[in-house]
Amino acid sequence: MSISGLQKIFLGPAGLGGYKEAAINLEKIYSLGLTAIEIAFTYNIYLNNKQSKEIGEIAKKFNIKLSIHCPYWINLASKEKIKIKQSQQRILTSCERAHYLGASYVVFHPAFFGDYKKEEVYKITKDAILEMREIIKKNKLNAQLAPETTGKYSALGNLDELIKLAKETKCNLCVDFAHLQAREQGKLNYSEALDKIETLKLKHYHFHFSGIEWTLKGERKHINMNQSVPFLPLAKEILKRKINCTIISESPITWQDSLKMKKVFEKLGHKF
Repeated sequence: MSISGLQKIFLGPAGLGGYKEAAINLEKIYSLGLTAIEIAFTYNIYLNNKQSKEIGEIAKKFNIKLSIHCPYWINLASKEKIKIKQSQQRILTSCERAHYLGASYVVFHPAFFGDYKKEEVYKITKDAILEMREIIKKNKLNAQLAPETTGKYSALGNLDELIKLAKETKCNLCVDFAHLQAREQGKLNYSEALDKIETLKLKHYHFHFSGIEWTLKGERKHINMNQSVPFLPLAKEILKRKINCTIISESPITWQDSLKMKKVFEKLGHKF
């Protein structure tokens, strides 16, 4: 945890490695002065509850903030109801692991438009999230759903859609600035974006950051930090607004780019 006055900023990579590497990687993160890790369940949920609890206790010892990225195979607005249920189950299983890990946010890409109208996809997705929130509450799971801004126009997930979703379902959100830059074709205005984000009035915000390549269809692929998504102006806005946040690096060199972000904040006078 880092503190400048009362502001808290957590930085770290996406990807913990497997269960056997977890303790080593958590200690490495701590030794580098980083304070967050997003556990990638993107291809499979590779931890059980017992393992999750063990890793959570190690992370707590090192004061490392954990979050989870759910599997990619999620579409809460599929035309096949069985696929919606399967998507919900993947998210809910991730929430169960988050509870034992002590992880704050469960990040997922919410839905694709397909042949539906945008309004229809929003409504179906909203209903699915409300249903999951009831299950999370019933099972007394300490986990926050965080649908993520997406980088392709074919998917639900522009900033306005997700802010509306967060307000109407009381879920959280994950803002991926690289995805927003791809959607804006390189013309993202951080000040305008943060003005919208801060209408949620959250105590803490969850962000993703990396460089990105895009086409006319939106996101092509994540790349290392560079001027495709400049970090310095974002860091200045975060410090100026005293935003409490976690920033997860999703570049191909997550650890190194997390340290680059840390250096930028330090040069701006923030003490970790």
